[in-house]
Amino acid sequence: MGHGHGHGHGESGHGASRAADRRRLRWVLGVTASVMVVEVVGAVVTGSLALLADAGHMATDAGAVVLALGASYVASLKAGRRSTFGYHRAEVLAALVNALVLLAVCGYLAWAGLSRLGDPARIDVDAGPMIAFAAFGLVANGVSMAILNRSDKGSLNLRGAANEVFADLLGSVLAIAAGVVILVTGWDRADPLASLVIAVMILPRAVLLLRDAGVVLLEIAPQGLELDDVEHHLRHVDGVVDVHDLHAWTITSGMPSLSAHVTVTDEALAARGVGAILDQLCSCVAEHFDVRHATFQVEPESHEAHEDLGELH
Repeated sequence: MGHGHGHGHGESGHGASRAADRRRLRWVLGVTASVMVVEVVGAVVTGSLALLADAGHMATDAGAVVLALGASYVASLKAGRRSTFGYHRAEVLAALVNALVLLAVCGYLAWAGLSRLGDPARIDVDAGPMIAFAAFGLVANGVSMAILNRSDKGSLNLRGAANEVFADLLGSVLAIAAGVVILVTGWDRADPLASLVIAVMILPRAVLLLRDAGVVLLEIAPQGLELDDVEHHLRHVDGVVDVHDLHAWTITSGMPSLSAHVTVTDEALAARGVGAILDQLCSCVAEHFDVRHATFQVEPESHEAHEDLGELH
């Protein structure tokens, strides 16, 4: 006897949240593309590697936001006969690509910065205009961060976009700092050093995003959901004698799921019926663990010896 509760729970809320996220992403895309153009011009005019690095990062950000927008639209498509969970994972795939792009940007900044430090003759920076261009980028990135910070922090897709914008904001701050150092002291190496610092600050955020996307794609149990605790609570539902084949995973950020085989005494099934027991099981995981997409296979104790779970269970 199998049953699932809450399969559609909260999906309308997810749809409304995604629509709001898309509006924010469109605003951020416009701001990011504008800053990218301005900083490319600034890098050419001033000769600043920090500005060029930030402009290159802006270009990857614009692509990442386009990817996030596309993933959000795809995730909103209705489930089909074969895509029974819908396309929610598209958002996680977008977050994974964002993380990989961030890692590539880190590698480029490290290479370019070290190359210039090794050949100081290549450094020729006009500090005054560099500061002005970087200040424009700082203001614009601050606006983008404010827009994204109003969104649902649980979305990996939005987190990926926010990470990109935050890294850009740091880049603008460091470019301004490097420009001030060059303007005051004439020490041109501040420019490639700023690009190296940007790479170091981006790296851990990229790794964390990569890890979180990997956890979802590998269907590892959601963080904070201890399966031993889940089993303990389920075993204390009246009539339950065994819980096995227990699995927990995340469909997409904010949508944890769970399935289990639950063995119940024949007396409990006869007295209360399978519906009442299923209601208790679903209420248990919803109240204690906030899991509302749960599927249980309820089995009479007398049938337990006949169960075949196959090799993977």
